[in-house]
Amino acid sequence: MESARIERLLDAYFEGNTTLAEEATLRDYFTNGEVAAHLEPMKPMFEGFVKAKEEVSATEIALPRSGSKINPWWYSIAATFLVAVTVGSIVFSNSGLSKEEEEALAALKQTREAMMMLSSNLNKGTENVAYLSEFTKGTSTIRHIEQFTETKNKILK
Repeated sequence: MESARIERLLDAYFEGNTTLAEEATLRDYFTNGEVAAHLEPMKPMFEGFVKAKEEVSATEIALPRSGSKINPWWYSIAATFLVAVTVGSIVFSNSGLSKEEEEALAALKQTREAMMMLSSNLNKGTENVAYLSEFTKGTSTIRHIEQFTETKNKILK
């Protein structure tokens, strides 16, 4: 029974799904007491983990100290310089258009004016078409009157 539990813990251990308490159980099993014969090859590994845990390095590690300190006001000076250079390059850059670009813009402007004129004339024309529908209503009313007159004449004859 103990062997089956240890085997399940070993499977979980090698998959990386054990807790610290389960790992301590495995370490105790392999370092203290009897180990099943088929699990004997695992014993040196866990004994090595125990020995490695006890090792202490005598070498002192010196961490590098931070280099020269840059004062925060240098950051503001650098940012101001960067903004000034950016604005200066935008202001003093050659933003003139070539002759072809100017001609293209003029043609675009003329086309836009022509389209606006066409649109306004089309709108005026559609207003007149609205009156045409009133005319159509009037002619249908006249047809009704003509039918009434014809029927009246037939009856009175």
